[in-house]
Amino acid sequence: MRRLFKSLKSFFKWLAMLLVLFIAFLYLFDYEYVLKGVRVVYLKGHTTAYIDDHPHFENLPIANGNEQPWPKHLNYNKITATESLKEINKELGTIAFLIIKNDSILYENYIDGYGPESRTNSFSIAKSITSALLGKAIKDGYIESLDQPVGDFYDVYDNEKLTVGDLSSMASGLDWDESYSNPFGVTARAYYDDDLAETILNLKVVEEPGKEFKYLSGNTQLLGMVIQKATGKKLPDYLSESFWQPLGAEQRAIWQVDDEEHLLVKSYCCIASNARDFARIGKLYKNHGKWEGTQILDSAFVVKSVQPRFDASPQYGYGFWLSDHLGKNIFVMRGILGQYVITIPEDDLIIVRLGHNRGEKNELPFSTDFYVFVEEVYAMLGM
Repeated sequence: MRRLFKSLKSFFKWLAMLLVLFIAFLYLFDYEYVLKGVRVVYLKGHTTAYIDDHPHFENLPIANGNEQPWPKHLNYNKITATESLKEINKELGTIAFLIIKNDSILYENYIDGYGPESRTNSFSIAKSITSALLGKAIKDGYIESLDQPVGDFYDVYDNEKLTVGDLSSMASGLDWDESYSNPFGVTARAYYDDDLAETILNLKVVEEPGKEFKYLSGNTQLLGMVIQKATGKKLPDYLSESFWQPLGAEQRAIWQVDDEEHLLVKSYCCIASNARDFARIGKLYKNHGKWEGTQILDSAFVVKSVQPRFDASPQYGYGFWLSDHLGKNIFVMRGILGQYVITIPEDDLIIVRLGHNRGEKNELPFSTDFYVFVEEVYAMLGM
């Protein structure tokens, strides 16, 4: 027994020494943000970022103004989910499912204690919203056009043929590694580290910009920084005055920032809001940038945003994912855990799904759940 106690004591002593050395390594080589990742994710019982992680980060508010509640359809919640939809929603942990038909809520379902006012992390839905803010900044005269060089705003890119449109359409040529499993990679650093601008402005252009689609979160982060610099306004404030208030959002939203010193939002992700308010961006784009008679975005910008920039990459426009599933022209805001705002203008239809997990990824532009959601909604509608 005494020998066993000595062995255990020796084991834990060496384990403690290794832990101290590992932590020292992290601080020595500027990887201490990994500790925050461990604290926020693994010590909370998760293995990756999750929809309720926003309380563990600093955030800035996105103020709402005069609320414009969605009207309820005459047949509100009179249709029922198909068995396939029920099954996939249970399997993937859907917490909100919303169908808006003819600008009225036809169907909505909330699960596991979540409701219409529940704020959850939308992840890369923020990319579409940041690109919409680019369109607003162009309309407001802060940015010249999609062709304005990024070097006009950041000297480090003075000698590059990199434009704001290249950032929005994922064609920058930047050396960002879109890896979600490497704790020492730039994606993890951007999510958990402080001083996000320092990380982004160290990115180099390694491929010719404007030539091909390559999905990089760093593109949208740099785009957000450009918009903030051009407008002289914090992005949450510009979002509030540009969309959240004019579109009548019912709830104040929040946007994660890097730290309390720099207060730079993660413009590539991390707006926490609810299904009803996210759907407003879908309606704005469905109606070519017009909201209740007011032209908020230039219609030409909206049309360009939801068309492919590159023939070889028909799945992406400027800030929006695209699909022709079921022969429909569909544009989509989406987040990594299966957050979707799916807009189908020809049928005056918006589908919003928020939840904990997405379906399997394969060679198709979308994971498997996207196709199921679209198909089952059409089955519900008898269309």
